[in-house]
Amino acid sequence: MRSDPAPARGDPPGTAPPHSPGATEPSTDSSPPSRARAYYELTKPGIALFAMMTAGAAYHLASAGSGSLAGIFHTLLGTVLATAGALALNQYLERDLDALMERTRSRPLPSGRLRPRDALLFGLLLVVGGVAHLWVTVGVLPAALTVGSAVAYNLVYTPLKSRSHTATFIGAVPGAMPALIGWSAAQGSLGPGASVLFAIAFLWQIPHVLALAWLLREDYARAGFLLSPPADAEGKMIGRLMGVYSATLLLVSLMPTVLGLTGLVYLVGAFLLGVAFLLRSLRAWRTMSRRTVRRVFLGSLAYQPLLLGLMVLDVVRR
Repeated sequence: MRSDPAPARGDPPGTAPPHSPGATEPSTDSSPPSRARAYYELTKPGIALFAMMTAGAAYHLASAGSGSLAGIFHTLLGTVLATAGALALNQYLERDLDALMERTRSRPLPSGRLRPRDALLFGLLLVVGGVAHLWVTVGVLPAALTVGSAVAYNLVYTPLKSRSHTATFIGAVPGAMPALIGWSAAQGSLGPGASVLFAIAFLWQIPHVLALAWLLREDYARAGFLLSPPADAEGKMIGRLMGVYSATLLLVSLMPTVLGLTGLVYLVGAFLLGVAFLLRSLRAWRTMSRRTVRRVFLGSLAYQPLLLGLMVLDVVRR
C-alpha cells in the first residue's frame, strides 16, 4: 500500500466536488487521447512502478543474478498489470470519497472523465490478465500471491480505512507482496530471503504512509479516512511510530547480507541510507512540523528505489 508519489492538488479552494451538493455536472472529454490519459491515471502508475521494481529486485536476488531475461520480463509484466488493475479497482470503490478531497477530486472518476462501469471492467481485466500471465509463465504460487494481494488491498484495507487507523498497517501487507511474488517467480517457493524482503517493504511503508497521512490529515478527514490515530492531534504518536519503524527498518535492511544474498557494497549502502532516513524520522518526531514530516515523506520516496538498486548492483558484482 504505497501512497501517491506526491500530494496532488485538485480544483482551486472553494470549488465544490463533482458529487457534492451544489456541484455542476462535470464535462467529459471523450476524445481518444483524453480517455487514454484517464485510464492511465486510473492505474496510479507511480505506485505500480514501485511494485514492479520490488518484484524485479526480489526475482534478481532469488536467482542470485542468474535469472533468465524471459523470467524477469514475465514477472515484471504480470506484476505491473495486476497491480495497476488493483489500483484501478481501488479508485472505483473510493470514487465517492475521492470526490470529497481536494487531493483526489480531479481523478478520472470523481471528475467524470470515466464512467464507473468502465473503470470497474478495466480494473478487473488488468487483474485477471496479470494473474493469468503470471500463472502461465512463472507459476501458480506467484499468481496466487498476486490474487491475495489484490483481494487484501480492495476488500480488507480499503473498507478499513474509514473504520480504524490500523488500516495503515494492514495495507502495508499487500503493499509488500511484490517481494514475495518476485521471489516465488524465481524459485517456485518462499524462504528466509523472501521473508526479509517482505519485511523491508512492509517496514518502509509505515513511515511513508504515516508522514503523508499527517500532512494531508485535514483532507483525509473530509472523507472520513482514519490513516492516523484520531486522538493524536499534535502528531506525537505518529512521530514515535515513524521513528520506531525507521529504526527497525535500518536493522532489517542489513539482513540480506547476513543471509548471503548481497555483499559489502549493499551492506554499507543500506546502513548509510537507513541512518539518513532514521535521522529524518527522529527530527520529525521531535518537532512534527510540516517541513520535517515532508522531509520524511520525500526521503521515503528516495530510500526504496536506492535500496533496491543497491541490492541489484551488489548481486551483479558478486
